[in-house]
Amino acid sequence: MATYRFSVSIMPKDGILDPQGRAVEASLAALDAANVHHVRIGRRVEVDVEAGSTDEAWATVDRLSGELLANPLIESWEIEGLHTPGPLGPSK
Repeated sequence: MATYRFSVSIMPKDGILDPQGRAVEASLAALDAANVHHVRIGRRVEVDVEAGSTDEAWATVDRLSGELLANPLIESWEIEGLHTPGPLGPSK
């Protein structure tokens, strides 16, 4: 089995209130950055997965993202492969 490393970026879905993003955006004028808009705050999770293939590892991370790391009702996620052997992403 190989070890695959992934990053999962989790963000509020469009239309979902983002109080952290609003707080940062409200502070921008004081930092002379009033030209920056639509700030969204999310989180990043990195995981290592031991699996027989990239597809298997990717599927595990995707499943865990929807069941544990993110709330699928209000959050979306993107998975990125990090320094792993072989091609990244599920084969289609």
